[in-house]
Amino acid sequence: MTSILVVYYSSYGHIEQMAYAQAEGVAKVPGVKVDVKRVAELVPEDLARSSGFKLDQRAPIAEPEELENYDGIIFGTPTRFGNMAAQMRNFWDQTGGLWLKHALVGKVGSVFTCTASQHGGQETTITSFHTTLLHFGMVIVGLPYTYKDLSTMREVTGGTPYGASSITGAGAEFRFPSPLELDMCKYQGEHVTRITRDLVAGRAVK
Repeated sequence: MTSILVVYYSSYGHIEQMAYAQAEGVAKVPGVKVDVKRVAELVPEDLARSSGFKLDQRAPIAEPEELENYDGIIFGTPTRFGNMAAQMRNFWDQTGGLWLKHALVGKVGSVFTCTASQHGGQETTITSFHTTLLHFGMVIVGLPYTYKDLSTMREVTGGTPYGASSITGAGAEFRFPSPLELDMCKYQGEHVTRITRDLVAGRAVK
């Protein structure tokens, strides 16, 4: 059975919602097992609470060594100045043992993100994340233009060919992912899973 992990970091719940939408897409593919996990928070609890962080997320905490147990992994992170969040970077910085034994070589990797503004670094966050995946020998899958609404002009929305994204806004315009942004996550999850399943099946035939 093909196994997929959706692992994410979310401060306020945006990436959390997108992670479960990704998992919905994964679950559309027969014969696949999907887990949703999150990386640990690094911000002290009192500061996180005073900053409005969502700390009561239902996903269990992922351990770095677990990554090798999955055929495909979909990573979710908010952007921090055009890069992955420190919490996700800290998670990756604990995977040296996996790198040394080439444990992730040939596994499928994909990324999704969110930003506060329309031009807040969605694409640089995803593509800079790809650099890490390539160092581990992973096969990168994005969000192709077969998802027609990547080209929509009917609303302000996230969405890149590198991976799904959302715009959170700020202040009076603060919002959670729109139905369209969640739908593109579902599409990405299903797309990544079909490719992963076919790769796994091809290896089994050899």
